[in-house]
Amino acid sequence: MTARVLVVDDIAANVKLLEAKLSAEYFGVVTALNGADAIATCERGEADIVLLDVMMPGMNGFEVCRYLKGTPATAHIPVVMVTALDQPRDRLEGLDAGADDFLTKPLDDAALFARVRSLARLKEMTDELRGRAVASVRLGMADPLAAAAAETGLNGRILLVEDRPSVVERLQSALSAFHVVEVEKDAQQAAQRAADGDFDSVIISLDLQDQDGLRLCSQLRSLERTRNISVLLMGEAEDRARILRGLDIGAHDFLLRPIDRNELLARVRTQVRRKRFTERLRDSVQSSMEMAVMDQLTGLHNRRFMTSRLAMMFDESALRARALSILLLDVDHFKAVNDSWGHDAGDEVLREFANRVRACTRGIDLVARMGGEEVVVVLPDTGRDAACQVAERIRERVESEPFAIQNDTRDIRVTVSVGVANRRAGDASSADIMKRADDALYRAKAGGRNRVIAASAA
Repeated sequence: MTARVLVVDDIAANVKLLEAKLSAEYFGVVTALNGADAIATCERGEADIVLLDVMMPGMNGFEVCRYLKGTPATAHIPVVMVTALDQPRDRLEGLDAGADDFLTKPLDDAALFARVRSLARLKEMTDELRGRAVASVRLGMADPLAAAAAETGLNGRILLVEDRPSVVERLQSALSAFHVVEVEKDAQQAAQRAADGDFDSVIISLDLQDQDGLRLCSQLRSLERTRNISVLLMGEAEDRARILRGLDIGAHDFLLRPIDRNELLARVRTQVRRKRFTERLRDSVQSSMEMAVMDQLTGLHNRRFMTSRLAMMFDESALRARALSILLLDVDHFKAVNDSWGHDAGDEVLREFANRVRACTRGIDLVARMGGEEVVVVLPDTGRDAACQVAERIRERVESEPFAIQNDTRDIRVTVSVGVANRRAGDASSADIMKRADDALYRAKAGGRNRVIAASAA
């Protein structure tokens, strides 16, 4: 997998060396000699991953990282700190600044390439979500990137997979101050618990007795219900080959023993923050999709969705010679409700009306608000007589109980008129059925309302 890697270092020779190594591995490379240029490159969207030196004049690497991770437009870009500093406090400062990893010079090429490939996969996974989430702002939704960038990464739900009691005690003691931690010593049970629970991160020991931690990592990354959970591996320094293999499989990060408490907390926090970042983007995309097809007042499908879906249902009905019926419903005297009780009361009536219609229909039926007080119900595999029975059931359900308005302080009576039509052999499109249903509805209202009228069968 290729990616555009931004190499940031104030020493030109270091930049050239990393550029040559990455280019040989078929990564695209862009460069910057200072923090300001690095930030500008990221803000222009020209980098997928940043390899960032710490010791630079002006803005140092920690300051650049904090800026990138604190800015909604660039918070999603993975940052790897690359430096000669090798003290635990330096590593911790980099992780606290939001860095995704901290590599010490001289660099291990295999570790560098494995980490870049791993982060490139993560970036690719979030890019499409991010693009769609940004588009949701045009629908009037709050900026999802700002909310995602503000995530703290605290109070996560962590599953620790470790079978040595002494290690469990130390790790659980460190993590429990900031997260909810559950422990599982069996890898297979861990996979099941991860699938059933709402975990932010799974920490897997590579030293499980008679069990393969990498196999568990592979399972978590391949299953639909767990593939979005962050996975963090723990291993000995001599497990380097297995750890790099884990990154290739899909692990997000790793820790080497002996594990420093502060580094553990910083890396877990980073993983929880990343997981929630993508969740927020995913939720934003889902919400924007719902806004595109749902009526926000009633929770029914909107007219746009109904029009396209009805066309497909008509074509399928005609192709398979199956029945298809349409109910066109109109709340009687709805204008009088608005005029007498106000538009808020009218909205309350429409919401309850939608609930009662839904209660009388099946999951396969299409229920949509056409606009105003009109609702359409499309009934697949349903003939004219059965459709009339459904319509009558809806009419009775609406009439049977008063509608509560003004926050349940008043009740009013509401009725509905319904026009029914079914697909005929000569129909060219769903518009023909809809026209007959509309004519039937007109007759129902002209005939006194609160009744069901079906178009003639011929």
